[in-house]
Amino acid sequence: MTSDPARLWAAAGVLGLWLILLVWTVWRARQKAAPVGPTGGDAVLIAHASQTGFGEALAEMTAQTMRGAGISVRLIAFSAINAATLKAARRALLIVATTGEGDAPDSAAGFVRRVMKDAPDLSHLSYGLLALGDREYDQFCGFGRGMDHWLRAAGAAPLFDPVEVDNGDPGAVRHWQHSVSQALGAAPGPDWTPPAYETWRLTERTLANPGSPGGEAWRLTLEPAGALPIWAAGDIAEIGPPGDPAPAAREYSVASIPADGRVELLVRLMQHPDGTPGLASGWLTHDLALGGDVPMRLRANRAFHGPAAATPMILIGNGTGIAGLRAHLRSRAGNPRQAGAWLLFGERTADHDRFYDAELQAWRASGVLTRLDRCFSRDAGDGRYVQALVPEAADDIRAWIERDAAIYVCGSLKGMSQGVHAALESALGVDRLADLLETGRYRRDVY
Repeated sequence: MTSDPARLWAAAGVLGLWLILLVWTVWRARQKAAPVGPTGGDAVLIAHASQTGFGEALAEMTAQTMRGAGISVRLIAFSAINAATLKAARRALLIVATTGEGDAPDSAAGFVRRVMKDAPDLSHLSYGLLALGDREYDQFCGFGRGMDHWLRAAGAAPLFDPVEVDNGDPGAVRHWQHSVSQALGAAPGPDWTPPAYETWRLTERTLANPGSPGGEAWRLTLEPAGALPIWAAGDIAEIGPPGDPAPAAREYSVASIPADGRVELLVRLMQHPDGTPGLASGWLTHDLALGGDVPMRLRANRAFHGPAAATPMILIGNGTGIAGLRAHLRSRAGNPRQAGAWLLFGERTADHDRFYDAELQAWRASGVLTRLDRCFSRDAGDGRYVQALVPEAADDIRAWIERDAAIYVCGSLKGMSQGVHAALESALGVDRLADLLETGRYRRDVY
């Protein structure tokens, strides 16, 4: 997966995408010593609906601020909330992201279906709302605004005006931090500040698709100047633009695992309408010399972490989205208990765009890949996109789901992921797919 501007809405921002590493370093250590707060009405309910992990990180940071002020909290995901949860709370802080054009994050889909369809009496509840979004989309903070309207209609009283965050804007996040502290009587703490980028070095760069009509895609290998950090399949590499890494980071799916001893990326060279290359992708794929330093940090993306090895995986993606799927396959390749995987992948041409083909064929022979289906939209004898593979294999997909398989989708938000979602609804049924989404057996990392 790669993008210069397109992935920025998903919490790249000036501030946003660094929070998870900071939170997990500090929050996990403190959690070992700090008991879980009370679950009754005296505890402040802090709930997050996050698609990429940014909202969850902000919720965890908010919880730490409250705990530091001696305020009991109950930290919970929207997937675990029901009407009784809200009725039991007197005060709530809600951090909600918007995905796509005004949609709820996957983790909140069940809440929308089960809870927001009704109008419970929440006149006892006071709440603060942080809405995350991107003004490049027409429905900016659409789910957050809808949540605020629903809460007011149910009689809940806002503690302060909703705080809307565009692309991880640090000023808006500081405003949330101040508003929460003031409303709940906590002493203002220091601003939440990002960890520094670590230094990595570009050690290999190979054009993966020479002659492709889809534009250049490059395989990059980066090695740390210091100790190798730990990450998991599904995690994200954040790279600071050249010159000044303070502006918004660029996101790329990590295609490797720690056992490889390096971070591997598959980066598409982005080009502006006038033909000039994207700031980060042009630098990484052409201008940066081998051996050159790269400011990079790794961000946990828990919403795209893999299931247990005994769970079969259906992996669906297109383009450079195969990078995130490859990491899951690499993780499984070293586990003798893995239950196999099925990859459905689409690109432009078979002659140029068979990314990681030798590796995929080896996994197919060894059983790591139980099945491999590919299509190529620019080939005269094919012309299909990856979403077309779903109805063709609907019976087999249903059989895999009956064996408790999980579905992972990585690649383009517009076109691919929407088409795949519609095809899966037709193959499995709307309710069945919604259930898979709510229970974590249907996960997406799309951009």
